[in-house]
Amino acid sequence: MAQVIPIAAAEAADSYSETVTAVVEAVAPSVVGIEVRAGGRRAGSGSGFVATPDGFVITNSHVVHGAREIEVALLDGRRVRGIPAGDDPDSDLAVLRIAADELVPVAMADSSAVKVGQLVVALGNPFGLQCTVTAGVVSALGRTLRSRSGRLIDNVVQTDAALNPGNSGGPLVDARGRVIGVNTAVVTGGQGICFAIASNTATRIAGLLIRDGSVRRGYLGIAGSDVDIPRYLQRLHALAQTRGILVQGVEDHSPASRAGIEEGDVVVGLGEGIVEGVDALHKLLTDRPIVDAPTTVVLLRRNALVTRTIIPAEAAPR
Repeated sequence: MAQVIPIAAAEAADSYSETVTAVVEAVAPSVVGIEVRAGGRRAGSGSGFVATPDGFVITNSHVVHGAREIEVALLDGRRVRGIPAGDDPDSDLAVLRIAADELVPVAMADSSAVKVGQLVVALGNPFGLQCTVTAGVVSALGRTLRSRSGRLIDNVVQTDAALNPGNSGGPLVDARGRVIGVNTAVVTGGQGICFAIASNTATRIAGLLIRDGSVRRGYLGIAGSDVDIPRYLQRLHALAQTRGILVQGVEDHSPASRAGIEEGDVVVGLGEGIVEGVDALHKLLTDRPIVDAPTTVVLLRRNALVTRTIIPAEAAPR
């Protein structure tokens, strides 16, 4: 005799299916396929989504970086030219501009309100398969991910919603169809370990790219590595951290050289921020870009705590 699924289980499954279906119906018109061409030949592909009614599209930097020919495919079959509006390899985000009417922009969620375990749906064009849908949950929050430029991307969302080549740049959305992240990476060899750049990061970076075409970041001109701070120095100077940056080189004519930073110094603070390592310094220089304005850098120099005034320059675009 055939087994019958209990009513409660069937109703729960139906509710889940209805939620995913409703999300797809709402978001799919905003999802685009992106094809990069070189010399007329296909050189790569990815995904993206319409962010504004006037045609700005968010995607990953690694999908379109350096591309001269970009074609954007809409769900309704239209194919239009994608014009780069801004690119930021350090956050792996880019913005394209397309000329098309009746565009459907997504709604962006506040990623700080996302909870581990909540339902998410990923949409994109893996392997060129238009508007493919996968579903899962938020597996973890606050992850970090190394961008292809070498900088660290903070507050990354981990999900088990399956992603494949070509999903990059597509939206990760919640049960209300709001974007909580930009799909960006998969752990090679892992199963169900995928990452998306948080929507709050994407909104902030995209805004800067639309306005300026790039993201301004501060630059000091030091080379160094993370180092532990001896406990007696932590206690002596009431330091709030256990690590800093050991300066191993100072570029000539750089902000650091003009501020008197020396090899062997340990950087422990910049402005009002604590520097616990190279990635922390990069974050300070990105989140609060202090360019061409004086601030303070705090150093440990031969057991003494030293403060110098420094004027960060603007980092050259990558």
